[in-house]
Amino acid sequence: MHLSSQSAVECGIAINRSYRSMRNNILFAATAVIGLAVAGAGAADAKGCIKGAAVGGVAGHVAGHHGMAGAAVGCAVGHHEANKKAKDTTTTNAPPQNGG
Repeated sequence: MHLSSQSAVECGIAINRSYRSMRNNILFAATAVIGLAVAGAGAADAKGCIKGAAVGGVAGHVAGHHGMAGAAVGCAVGHHEANKKAKDTTTTNAPPQNGG
C-alpha cells in the first residue's frame, strides 16, 4: 500500500498536534502541582513570588515561548528580593546598639 504525499503530510500534522496536546497536558499538570505547592507553603513564604512569576512568565514568553521557565525563575528572584527588602527594613528599624 502506497501513501500519497498529501496523506503523509496530513499524518505528520496529526502526530504534531498529538505531541503538542500531550506536551500541553504535561505542562498543565506540572503547573498545577507547583501552584499547589506554593499555595501550601503559605502567604508568608511566597512573598514576592507571585509578582516575580508574572513578570518572569511574560518575559520568558516574549523571549521565545519559555513562559514556564521564566515564571519559575521570576518566582525565585521575586522571593529573594522580598526577603532582602524585609531584612533591610528590620535592620534599619532596629534600636541602636550601645558601644560599650
